Amino acid sequence: MTLDAVDLSDQLLDLAKGHIPANRSSAALVARMMTLALKPMNSAYPAMLGLSGSQGSGKSTLSALLKLGLEQLEGKRVAILALDDFYLPRAERLNLAAQVHPLCITRGVPGTHDVPAMLTTISRLLMARSGDTTRWPRFDKLRDDRADKADWFELTGRPDLIIVEGWCVGLTADRIPSWTGPINALELADDPDGVWISWAQQQLRDHYAVLWKMMDVMVGIRLPDIETVIASRLLQEQGMLAHKGPGATGMSEAEIARFVQHYERFTRALWASLPDFADIIADRDGDFAYREVALHPIQNP
Repeated sequence: MTLDAVDLSDQLLDLAKGHIPANRSSAALVARMMTLALKPMNSAYPAMLGLSGSQGSGKSTLSALLKLGLEQLEGKRVAILALDDFYLPRAERLNLAAQVHPLCITRGVPGTHDVPAMLTTISRLLMARSGDTTRWPRFDKLRDDRADKADWFELTGRPDLIIVEGWCVGLTADRIPSWTGPINALELADDPDGVWISWAQQQLRDHYAVLWKMMDVMVGIRLPDIETVIASRLLQEQGMLAHKGPGATGMSEAEIARFVQHYERFTRALWASLPDFADIIADRDGDFAYREVALHPIQNP
């Protein structure tokens, strides 16, 4: 790490104090992300950065620190679009569960996001004039439904950077191995013939690839194993419950373990394929320490 990078990491840690949970490794990773994100920025249109990683990998925290650093240290404006906030409302997923497969009620896999709404939001941000206000959904995970419109995100004017963060950002259908049978208890019990998986894979092929192609920079986070994903997602759930306060209810550890199994096949494919498309890859351990393992040149400087 250069002295400039060390200095930037220290500045990020100072900015994060009292606002964002950060450590030296996450600050160092965000410093690298800042350097790459600044390169494709120009005055005509916002640059776009994709941040991909499994549940609980720290995407939201890294995105928040990147936004804080770019705004406070570089004077840039940043919009964060989380794939999670574009989940279909519960009523629409109930319809999918009745028409396609019962597992479609569970948010997360390709096909359970409102991709057209996300593309519309991105288009509005890309073309926004100084007085234009863009609004986009917020999803309440504890309610498992879209939040009221009064609680949606909004930004006036055009950002310099749009961060698109989500658990499957960059993953394409061709990178998922052909079906040879269930890989976990959920698939064995509820999708033994791969009907639901095949549907989700087709959704990924038909609707998500156009979104991934818009990214100027791609960053991927890998965790050691699915057990670490479950443990990290449990911490996330506990944090959401604490934020909501007394009386809030969420998923138990057993429910989270089952929840993560919905994503397992796609998550493993993502981890394996990150070297094919990511500009930065970082491995994160169980203590939330990040280690950068690969860096490729930006394809669209």
